[in-house]
Amino acid sequence: MKRAVVMVIDSMGIGAMEDCRDFGDVPECNTLKHVCEFNDGLAVPNMQKLGLGNIQDFKGISREENPTGKYGTMIEKSKGKDTTTGHWEMAGLVSEKPFSTYPEGFPDELVEKFIKETKCGGILANRPASGTAIIAELNDEHHRTKFPIVYTSADSVFQIALDTDLIPLKTLYEWCEIARKILDEGGYNVSRVIARPYKIIDGKPTRISKDRRDYSMVPSHTILNDLKDKGYNVIAIGKIEDIFSKSGITHAIHTGSNKEGLELTLKAVKGELDLDKIAYDKTNQGVPSFIFTNLVDTDMLYGHRNDPKGYGRAIEEIDTYVDDIIENMTDDDLLIITADHGCDPTVDGTDHTREKVPVLVYGKNIKPENLGEIKGFDYVAKTISKHLG
Repeated sequence: MKRAVVMVIDSMGIGAMEDCRDFGDVPECNTLKHVCEFNDGLAVPNMQKLGLGNIQDFKGISREENPTGKYGTMIEKSKGKDTTTGHWEMAGLVSEKPFSTYPEGFPDELVEKFIKETKCGGILANRPASGTAIIAELNDEHHRTKFPIVYTSADSVFQIALDTDLIPLKTLYEWCEIARKILDEGGYNVSRVIARPYKIIDGKPTRISKDRRDYSMVPSHTILNDLKDKGYNVIAIGKIEDIFSKSGITHAIHTGSNKEGLELTLKAVKGELDLDKIAYDKTNQGVPSFIFTNLVDTDMLYGHRNDPKGYGRAIEEIDTYVDDIIENMTDDDLLIITADHGCDPTVDGTDHTREKVPVLVYGKNIKPENLGEIKGFDYVAKTISKHLG
């Protein structure tokens, strides 16, 4: 029973792409390298063993004379530096046209339609902003008016934040679905609508990660659809379900933290997940599986918040699970560890960075190899397709 496991360490880029300036980034950006330097080295013995330190010089991550996996660098073909673009390309869908961004805020006709169809009464902000900063700035006005905080970023996102003790979480999700429909019907080419719920905790507006939801455009066709059509389980852990708008996915479970995502991935590898509980339907059961996990804390909690210390701790936490996952793999299992873009917490700004990403490939019958530089994140889809036949 062959299986494939892909773990995406969200935003763990390893160096600027040649066209980074076209995306507002500096050639110096290198998320993993700078996180390692800031923390005076990282302790990641399991990914080191696979060959992570052989890809590039990362402080504290040594080169292995006899690595146990294949290792290399992937260069994105798609025009973008966001979660959706990166994950879609990993699944075999290259985006030639970049998603639209709105550096001046969303157009009046879009805002007016959103207000009319949601009956929310009005909106606050409508500009690019850091989520934590805009929520802190406008929380009082949000409580006074009960208007949602709508903002964007350098990425193609329509984000809606509100205090769920003021306005129900269900209403936030409904408003996001309305926004998604308006954006699609109007041809605005926005990658994601993101629900950003928060509460006042200890007197401070605090985002509730476990209740975040992403409403992405529906991808045309990916390897997920191929696998599902062939009767495979496609198990989405974390925000994978949202990134692909459920397309090609048979089972899904959201997570509130990296730790939860890692625990669920380990359970999936062990065959201990209750598939009935997380299934969309019961047709794909007891067959070879594709386990697709997104570990978002590196990006959401630390990259965007310019926190290289927290970022380093998150990478080290991920590494502690790698050996358990490998030990529970069968001889016919494949593991891929990679990233979807960069978010260098040491450079100016709080947005994603246009970076290359590492790729580590392990299987008990796979011969270690230096893959060098690979053109295209779709290397992941090709490798899975070859492995699963």
